[in-house]
Amino acid sequence: MKLIHTALAAMLACASIAPYAQNAGPTDPQIAAIVVTANQVDIDAGKLAESKTKSKDVKAFAQQMVTDHSGVNKAATALVKKLNVTPEDNPTSQSLKQGGDANLAKLKTLSDGSFDKSYIDHEVAYHESVLDALDKTLIPSAKNEELKALLVKVRPAFVAHLEHARHVQAELGKSGA
Repeated sequence: MKLIHTALAAMLACASIAPYAQNAGPTDPQIAAIVVTANQVDIDAGKLAESKTKSKDVKAFAQQMVTDHSGVNKAATALVKKLNVTPEDNPTSQSLKQGGDANLAKLKTLSDGSFDKSYIDHEVAYHESVLDALDKTLIPSAKNEELKALLVKVRPAFVAHLEHARHVQAELGKSGA
C-alpha cells in the first residue's frame, strides 16, 4: 500500500512539472487554475474525512485542511479578480482533478482504520508533491509579483500541513489503525 502512495506522489509531482519541461513553465492563468484545483482537491478530501472518520486526530486534521485550503482559495480567487486574470484549465489542473476524484472514489469504499490510514497517507504524499510543484514549477514560473508573493506566503502552511499529516500518520501507526 505504501508503494502505491509513493507512486501516486511521484505521479503527481511529474504531472505538475512534465507539461512544462520544454518551455518556460505554466503561465499565470494556468498557475491560478492549478492552485485553485489543488486546494479544492484537498477541501473535498477533508470534507469526506470529516464525515467518515471516528478518529479525533484525523477529524481535526481534516477540519484544518478544509479551513486552510478554503482560505487559500479565497485569497487566490480575490487576487485573480483583482488582476483581471481568468484561471486557465491545463493538463496539470486536469490531472489534479482526476487524481482527486480517484482518491475520493477509493476513500468512499473504505471505513474505520483503513479509511484513516489511506486518507492520511494520501495527505502526506499530496502535500509532498504540492511543495515540490511550488518550489520547482509554480513559484519560479509566476510572472506576476502578487501571484508569486501569494505562493510564497502560503508555502509555510503547506509545510505545516505536511508535518501535521506526518504526525497523525505516525500516531495511526502506533495505534495499529
